[in-house]
Amino acid sequence: MDVDVAQTAAVVMPYVTAAVTTLDKVRDAVVDKASDATVGVGHRLLNRILGRQESRQVIEGAIIDVAAGEEDSEAALKLQIRKALAADPDLARDIVQLLPAGTVHNEASGTRSIAIGTNTGNASTGDNPTFHR
Repeated sequence: MDVDVAQTAAVVMPYVTAAVTTLDKVRDAVVDKASDATVGVGHRLLNRILGRQESRQVIEGAIIDVAAGEEDSEAALKLQIRKALAADPDLARDIVQLLPAGTVHNEASGTRSIAIGTNTGNASTGDNPTFHR
């Protein structure tokens, strides 16, 4: 049986186009949901971080710079957030709790160093680690 490749391709196109359009819609819906989830987490994180009066003004300034597309503004915002978290252990714990599971990793290294699992409360030492609840 000989197949007319050109004719077959022409007949196939409406089906392929419909499938591709549907895949694009599904992909867009998945991306939108993922984006919505990420943005939602971001809003909750920012609301909590901006709730700390001592660092609010400088972090708001850094956010404005990021929104304006200023060069190195993301690094500056990250630095200000890091400073706020270092200055306020309660804020740091709250932020970790707001993050999706598995996004924060603590590791102990070096002699006698210790890392506390923020989500689990497990303690790990650098020497023959053991875990405690």
